[in-house]
Amino acid sequence: MADTAPLDVISAGLAEVHRQLLPVTDGEVASYIPKLALADPGDFGLALVSMDGHRYRAGRADVPFSIQSVSKPFVYALALAELGLDEMHRFVGNEPSGDAFNAISLERGTGRPANPMINAGAVATTNLVPASSPQERFGRILDGLSAFAGRRLDVDEEVYRSESATGDRNRALAYLMHAAGSLSVEPQAAAETYFRQCAVRVDTVDLAVMAATLATGGVNPVTGESVVPEPVAVQVLSVMATCGMYDGAGDWLVRVGLPAKSGVSGGLTAASPGRFGIACYSPPLDPTGSPVRAVAALREMSRRFGMHLMHVPAPGPATVTACTTAERWLSGAHRPPAEREALAREGRRIALVAARGELDFTAVERVLWALASVAPSRPGWLVLDLAEVLWVRPPARAMLEAAMERVTAAGHRVCVVPGARAYGHGALALGAQVCGSRAEAIAWAEDGLVGESAGLRNPTD
Repeated sequence: MADTAPLDVISAGLAEVHRQLLPVTDGEVASYIPKLALADPGDFGLALVSMDGHRYRAGRADVPFSIQSVSKPFVYALALAELGLDEMHRFVGNEPSGDAFNAISLERGTGRPANPMINAGAVATTNLVPASSPQERFGRILDGLSAFAGRRLDVDEEVYRSESATGDRNRALAYLMHAAGSLSVEPQAAAETYFRQCAVRVDTVDLAVMAATLATGGVNPVTGESVVPEPVAVQVLSVMATCGMYDGAGDWLVRVGLPAKSGVSGGLTAASPGRFGIACYSPPLDPTGSPVRAVAALREMSRRFGMHLMHVPAPGPATVTACTTAERWLSGAHRPPAEREALAREGRRIALVAARGELDFTAVERVLWALASVAPSRPGWLVLDLAEVLWVRPPARAMLEAAMERVTAAGHRVCVVPGARAYGHGALALGAQVCGSRAEAIAWAEDGLVGESAGLRNPTD
């Protein structure tokens, strides 16, 4: 099994952000729900899931916690998939309220909540999921949240009981909407279903998978299951972008630029359409009800990896065009029998990955994943053919350079075939060999391997 750690610059980046922000002690753990007040303020986890289902994590990403308000966009997606946008809009609006998450924000004359991300809108949305009873409705919600997460989720019953015991404000919202005609379900039952929804238990990786499912058009990238139709995913991400961070949504969109949703238990999840889902967990909250460390982490990750939604993505063909070893791909250079024998025996120690098109975060992640899949388990030779690469975005270049520095430090020898317009001779700064063609690069690696093999056979030479 190859050691892929040197190439995993994404996990390394998450770990660096985690180390940077772990000492932050600002914020207060939510206490209005007594069970939430018992959370460890030192818990801090980060996770990212790519469009190919590759999972990266740092810190305490496996600590379970109740999903709380982070459930709102996903349950909105489930109801939207059943009813359609126009029918949903009769009962729940799509406009930012500019108010706190628990505000009484109901439209005059109709009692319609401003949007599905505030508590009033979430209570209404939960009870728009079609069902013949509250039990069936919650069962459908739990099935849907589990499909988004890619595994079977459960309920933290202690958190549910704590929510129910202190949930009078949400019950009041339900009664107000029921009186206004915007909620047809009996208010007490409506509130209890919502409390159970908020008590569903997840971890940070679950939230990253859930966000990635929205980011990939409703298809879970880990399981391959189509959870909601692509138009629904687009509509949900739009509401998350404008309403997901409550009265801080505008500043969030400017600074981070990702559709997101936070929760009072300390969870925060965000999606970059067509690229990845990302999540954080850290219980201490700021005055808007968002986790302090998680907000800071997403700001840093957005800056570091060029995640802002308004960056223009690059369409194009498949990034990786070759991913192999010298066992299956030789340079074609004429070699004596002893050298051919050495290459046949040790050819897996030469890895080749070729890429094309424009390299952004998603493209580079695929290149590095491919390289890790064929990298030798002990120091060998890595050939990175970028001859058909047209452009490398600055964050992607930084990722490539970090990966090359790490594999070089691990003892691998690297050769880059640069694209004249894209990478130039910057590879020289990495301590890497530069070759003019793939055949030349593989021949260089073969020379190194057979030379090492000959030296091992003749240690006194």
